[in-house]
Amino acid sequence: MPEWIEYPMKNRDDWERIIKPRLDPKISGRCPQGAGLQHYAEQVRHRDYPLGPWCGSFYGHPRSYLGVERISVMFYDDPGLIHEMCDHLAELAVQTLTPILAAVQFDFAFIWEDMAGKAGPLCSPATYREFCLEPLKRVTSLLHKHGVRHIIVDSDGNNDVLIPLWLEAGINGLRPFEIAANCDAVATRQKFGKDLIIQGAIDKRALAKGPEAMDREVLAKVPWLCLQGGYFPQVDHLVPPDVSLENYRYYSRLMRNVVEDSGTLSCRGQKKGYWNP
Repeated sequence: MPEWIEYPMKNRDDWERIIKPRLDPKISGRCPQGAGLQHYAEQVRHRDYPLGPWCGSFYGHPRSYLGVERISVMFYDDPGLIHEMCDHLAELAVQTLTPILAAVQFDFAFIWEDMAGKAGPLCSPATYREFCLEPLKRVTSLLHKHGVRHIIVDSDGNNDVLIPLWLEAGINGLRPFEIAANCDAVATRQKFGKDLIIQGAIDKRALAKGPEAMDREVLAKVPWLCLQGGYFPQVDHLVPPDVSLENYRYYSRLMRNVVEDSGTLSCRGQKKGYWNP
């Protein structure tokens, strides 16, 4: 994790002088265009892999400019500036994405927020609705207009109370469902059904503990989630450095068996007492 000495923005002057000029959609080289864009579009037209763009951030990026403490206070002390920042970020995304979306048919898109800890999000749902939701809808509407059906939010921590807002905004996926933050992919699937794509939800810490811990973590939920559909199994963040190559190989074999025969592995998890449907 980055350790900040200080954040680049403290007030409106810093926004106008430091941050906003770097977010000008007209900066040369900001996004592919002309012959370069057409060449790229032709290269990926007949791809055999999924392709999607990153499409902005409406809490995460402002938080990175200001820091959690300052943005939390500024929601109340200078709400006009936060509105302006979120609107500008939406305009940046719309202007840079529009020509690319016209040239390339994407399979999915990501929104980056990283806005929660183990106790919940860093701002309330009401605050997110007031400042971030409408700018987000501008971007998701553009994506839907160009046939992008799957839009996934990337946010660490526990985001449970924000899921209804994201669904309202046209988001239909969330990752990585961190287990250390008490995320429960099974409960989320039961509550929202297939309206929400789930990606992640496998405790990365289990991979360092050996085969039995991995069996318990994976067989307790992954076979059932795979059988439901709309689930991408993966660890709930980057694989930690204390995971040995031998353990990772075991995890890879286990996951292959699960996705190839989820029914049998679900029964195995039940017999071992890991999973009670």
